[in-house]
Amino acid sequence: MAWMAWTWPTAAFFAVIASLLIVFTVLAVKFPETPRRGVLGIETTRGDRLFITLLGSAFLNLAWLGFEVAPQPYALLACLVYAAAVFRFV
Repeated sequence: MAWMAWTWPTAAFFAVIASLLIVFTVLAVKFPETPRRGVLGIETTRGDRLFITLLGSAFLNLAWLGFEVAPQPYALLACLVYAAAVFRFV
């Protein structure tokens, strides 16, 4: 990791993202699903909902930093609630 000057939290972040992609790929192969229509009115699959969750979590964290709502680790809790809502209702 020294050649890229990464910190451990950055490496852990990308490792988690890579793990999620691998897990969702295995799930898609073992348990194929049909798209479902949620509150957005568009058909989404697990992968679509994961993408929406990751994108929304990035914006949530940026807003959390910008508005200085509370210490940043609390944003993780907000992101988990957001992710649960996306996977349930979208």
